Amino acid sequence: MTESSQTSSTSSDTKTSAKRSWGQALRVYVQPTSLRMLALGFSAGLPPLLVLGTLSFWLREADIDRTTIGFLSWVGLAYAFKWVWSPLVDRLPLPILNRLLGRRRSWLLFAQLIIVAGLLGMSLMDPKQSLQALVICAVVVAFGSATQDIALDAYRIESAGLDEQAALAASYQSGYRLAMIWAGAGVLWVASTVQGGGAGYVLHAWHVAYNVMAASMLVGMCMVLFSPEPQARPMAPARNAAEWIKGALIAPFADFIGRYRWQALLLLALIALYRVSDVVMGIMANPFYVDMGYTKEEVAAVSKVFGVIMTLLGAFVGGTMAARWGVMRILMLGAVLSACTNVLFAWLSTRGHDLTALIWVISADNLAGGIASAAFIAYLSGLTNVQYSATQYALFSSMMNLAPKWLAGYSGMFVDAYGYQSFFHTTALLGVPVLLLIFLASRVKMNSGA
Repeated sequence: MTESSQTSSTSSDTKTSAKRSWGQALRVYVQPTSLRMLALGFSAGLPPLLVLGTLSFWLREADIDRTTIGFLSWVGLAYAFKWVWSPLVDRLPLPILNRLLGRRRSWLLFAQLIIVAGLLGMSLMDPKQSLQALVICAVVVAFGSATQDIALDAYRIESAGLDEQAALAASYQSGYRLAMIWAGAGVLWVASTVQGGGAGYVLHAWHVAYNVMAASMLVGMCMVLFSPEPQARPMAPARNAAEWIKGALIAPFADFIGRYRWQALLLLALIALYRVSDVVMGIMANPFYVDMGYTKEEVAAVSKVFGVIMTLLGAFVGGTMAARWGVMRILMLGAVLSACTNVLFAWLSTRGHDLTALIWVISADNLAGGIASAAFIAYLSGLTNVQYSATQYALFSSMMNLAPKWLAGYSGMFVDAYGYQSFFHTTALLGVPVLLLIFLASRVKMNSGA
């Protein structure tokens, strides 16, 4: 493929995608590659909430203070630093597994086994008695999850061409969001069922719930075993350690800077800030539900029914609109909707225990999240050179998580000092600079490399 065929402006991308009929845009969702992404997306979406949002619900029920919960969200920084070991996932073959499964699938299965081990460890801990041990197990889960993300992003990018990445991103996001519902609402439903319903804290209920979550990883593990390995790109063997480091660490980053030069800073700024309002707000969402008097059954029921519907609708609509009208327009729409839903949470904080209001707010939040995520993943995929797919995408997704997750660590302190309403309004304002960055980035010519 020539360089000219791989280089296109955002405007030409929009024109090209607009020529596709709705039938063509929708048909890609039933292809085997898209269906695989649905299951693998589920495997990717399960662990993050179990060490962040759902864990914060568990900790708050165990009477752990909000400031501590906020700082413990820094467990999620593992996702922000995954670029450090992404070159190993990109280029290093695993003994035995590589021969049986191939480079991408072997790393996927290895990472999933780490996640299962960490979740089982969490299921044995009592946060009141052994909070440190619980956090260590959560770090293990986060490390395995970040490693799975590296391998899975590379697998997705290498499984289809650029014109199908928006649909694959939507399928991936559908699976990812379903897993988030299961790891959020599902785990609350399991815990509530075990303890016999009602309010209150029962440690055994949480232990059973996390064992169920560990077993749920079988969905992704089975899909890895029965999926084809994407065609491997030949890599010239390194003659020495210095040459290997250059090819594995320096070349992927130099390639991105070389393609975009000074505009790379603009693109990295957009990547770093696009999800800041969502991530910072999300850490305090579950403590907020607990403090507002919502029971596990209520939060689970609302998330499971309305959350699932609106999440799937959002991912589907976002991916379809991106394929039809271009990624940048939907990226802007997603940013606006995400900030607006944080304002809805501020309104919810004034309502007391209002289940109907909770339904509307969670529905809107999931719809906005599905649209924004589908467009954002497609955008990041378009920035990636397939020659360095794992390393470059890990860099992008690390940048996406670093600032938001670091800032989220102080969310508990902010809530303690100023209250939930001010917190949600502030997180909405964090999304305003993103709109300017999207406008500027839309003027940058996309270049996926040679």
